[in-house]
Amino acid sequence: MKKLCLFFILILLSNTTHIMAQNKANILVLIHSDNGGTYELAKELAKGIESENNAVSHIKLVKASQNPNLKNLPVATPDELAHYDGIAFGSPVYFGNISTGMSEFLSGTVQLWTNHALEGIPATVFMSAGSGAGKELALQAFWNSLAVHGMVLVSNGIRGTEELNKAIPQGNTVLGITSMASLKDVERPTKGERNMAEIQGRNFAKITLALKDTHPKKTLAVTENHQNFGEILKQKNIILPQVPKPAGNYQPFVRSGNLVFINQVALKDGKIFNPGKLGVEVNEQQVKDAVKVTMLNVISVLNEAVGGDLSRVKQCVQLTGIFNTKDDYTKHADLMNVASDLAVEIFGEKGKHARATLGASSIPVGSSVEIQAVFEVE
Repeated sequence: MKKLCLFFILILLSNTTHIMAQNKANILVLIHSDNGGTYELAKELAKGIESENNAVSHIKLVKASQNPNLKNLPVATPDELAHYDGIAFGSPVYFGNISTGMSEFLSGTVQLWTNHALEGIPATVFMSAGSGAGKELALQAFWNSLAVHGMVLVSNGIRGTEELNKAIPQGNTVLGITSMASLKDVERPTKGERNMAEIQGRNFAKITLALKDTHPKKTLAVTENHQNFGEILKQKNIILPQVPKPAGNYQPFVRSGNLVFINQVALKDGKIFNPGKLGVEVNEQQVKDAVKVTMLNVISVLNEAVGGDLSRVKQCVQLTGIFNTKDDYTKHADLMNVASDLAVEIFGEKGKHARATLGASSIPVGSSVEIQAVFEVE
């Protein structure tokens, strides 16, 4: 009899725990962080969100980062935003505005806007500033973007100011907490800024819980060409390398409008893979292997350009292969087929492209191949 009673008690406790978990607000803390300042605020905000056990928080990035403190954080996709009860947005201040990374992510939420998917969902904002100049303008710009979606904007108000150290400049605003990261000899975020971020998170959780289930969850129509590229790469046993660091005063990619431009050589694990001239130091198979390494670098850079969401790639527009060959070599197209086949293997019809191939007497850093790529993205 005692065992039976204990069994029913365990079932009751399990059901109670499940119901309590269901009643909690599910909050996304969505950030773009360059040097970790915004992430530090995000952690304090998340602590505040969960402080009264009425909400759970999920910190995610708008784009993949190579910062050691950030690279293991998950990357969000625009489509998932509608599934949260509330969203806290965090970004660095760029010239009195939100950051480029956050802006590019928000530009991918057009379908959410079309479907009114974020209407009624609470939102709050926080930012990491440099000198502090322009922080209110940047916060207002954030609010403007979210207001277009019809989100419920939750301000920070005047909270926690009694604990701020008045002897040093602080990032407190009524629109949302900020941190002035560039001031020397002062730990940033300061103790006061961290406290304000935690208070903002706690207040936001209360508002989000109060509004939970008052706005119907919109299910977006999934387009036929939307695919989970993480699963596709896993199924095909394709592992993207880390984005190669530039060796000079240039960027791994440049985006102009909806086009992304990328140039890569056969760099693997910090060294040139199968270097040399075809027919002298390397043979055709070695060059083909180098082409695959180079194209994987291209896809890795592209993945960063679209914030870790390769479903935002609309078309591989152009691939150009440049090979380190002798003057009489003519089979450049056969070598480049490796890159073309990989593009189609990953992207299907969207991977089919225009193409050019040519030979060169030498290629920088001794690589046997260089690939130039142009992609159209959302």
